[in-house]
Parts: sequence; C-alpha cells; structure tokens
Amino acid sequence: MDSEHSQYGTLYLSATPIGNLEDMTYRSVRILSEVDLIAAEDTRHTRKLLAHYDIHTRLTSYHEHNKLAKGPELIGYLLSGKNLVCVSDAGLPGIADPGSHLAQLAIEAGIRVVPLPGANAALSALICSGLDTTMFTFIGFLPKTGKKRMELLEQIRYRKDTLIFYEAPHHLQQTLQELVNILGEGRKAAAARELTKHYEEFRRDRLGGLCAWYREHEPRGEFVLIVEGDTGAAGAAKDMLPQDPVEIYEAFLSRNVEKKEAMRQAAKQLGISRRDVYRILLEKESGK
Repeated sequence: MDSEHSQYGTLYLSATPIGNLEDMTYRSVRILSEVDLIAAEDTRHTRKLLAHYDIHTRLTSYHEHNKLAKGPELIGYLLSGKNLVCVSDAGLPGIADPGSHLAQLAIEAGIRVVPLPGANAALSALICSGLDTTMFTFIGFLPKTGKKRMELLEQIRYRKDTLIFYEAPHHLQQTLQELVNILGEGRKAAAARELTKHYEEFRRDRLGGLCAWYREHEPRGEFVLIVEGDTGAAGAAKDMLPQDPVEIYEAFLSRNVEKKEAMRQAAKQLGISRRDVYRILLEKESGK
C-alpha cells in the first residue's frame, strides 16, 4: 500500500554534470527551476551550474558533515508541502554522498521520492571499459585506514563480478599498488579520468600495467577504476596457498604489506590467533 501523502512536498534526487555542463537533462533543468528549494553538497559549486542555466531557486547546504542536523530540518520543509531537489557536486546524489540519508528519512516520513536520472561516473566508465557489464559491484572510495582497506579488498578478492572504484589523483598510485597486491597484477582493468571533460581519458591495461604507468606519470583529475572480477585463476591459487604460517607471512610481506597486517592476514587464513603466528615467527628466528 502506498504510504506517501499527497499533501506533502516531493523530494527529487537530481543528477548533475560529472564534467561537462551539457550533461544535464531538460527535465532536471525544468524541475530545478520550479521547486521551492535546492539542497546542495557545495552551494558554491552548484551556484555555478544554476547560473549557467539561468536558474534562481534558493539554495541551502546539505552535506556529510551537517546531514544529521540538516536532514530532519529538510524533512520538516517537505512535510509542510514544499518541493525540494537534492543534488551532489557531480553525478547522482546518494552515490558516495549523503543524498541516500535524506532519501531514507523522506521514505520513513511517507514523502514521495522521485529520481531525476542523468550522468553517473561509475556507469559511464563501466560501459566504456571493455570489461563485463552483466554483473558488477560498486565499491566507491576505499576506507581511509590501511587495515580497513585490506579487509575490504580481501572480502572482494574472489568476487566474479566487475569491480568499480572511485579514487582521487593523490591516492591513485597507492590504491593501484594495493589492488595489485591483493587482486593480482594480471587482472584486466581500466582507469577513466576527467569523464565528459575536455581531457577525458581511458587507459585500459592489466592492473600491473596501470600501476607501472601511473608510477611514471602523475595522475591528474578524478578517477574511476574498473577491475575485472576473479576469473578462476585466483581461486585455483587460493587452493594451493601454503599452510605454513611463516611462508604465508613472508608472502604478504613480498606484497609490501606491513608486518603487523601480514601476521593478522596469515592468522586469518589459517584460522589461528595472531599471537600463535607471532610465536612461530619468533621460534624460527631463534632457530628452534
């Protein structure tokens, strides 16, 4: 049964350009002009877009750092019968930004939520990557801490579907190296940068090749990385992994994994405690 109330306003989630201002749809431009308020991730950025299309709708700030306080305020605005558009800096709101939080609050309150489709960096990169598009998983930005990144990459290591990552230029080299370390250098991959902009570029190679290229060429612009899923070779390799804690530990070290994390991964793989791995390593060093 439909729980949405007609006396409430409508929350629109509108795509915005991912690079080229012409990425906008006619429908989004019209509704942005007609609604009572626009909630923007960065009002300064969105104001430039509105000026380009001669839109004069009032703006308010809604982003990751104020969403817990501002979200309920916007819901109250919608409950009063006003219409609202939520936009992110680029692409679809709710993908790697707080738009999803506002949508959840609106749905819980019985408010109608309407998509205004348009540009999306992840899917734009995927369809031009040359990799499988039948099944894919959007990962987005990897966690900030090394431990959490490692845990996530281990979780998705043997997935068969194509993987989609977002990355900033100053973190790209590190991320590619970590992907090589965990997923293997032989996987097919594509690095897409500056999508729909003047310097749009797709570089298609194996992960190892991309890693080597961007060690020699400074990354510029925002990146989407598309990585081939596990084709079975990784699974076969998993079955042949050594069962000796020392060998496993040294294998992780060879991938530039830090010592503590290498011990943790060795323990996890064998189903024993990290303390046991540490003890075995000490015994080897002492010659026992």
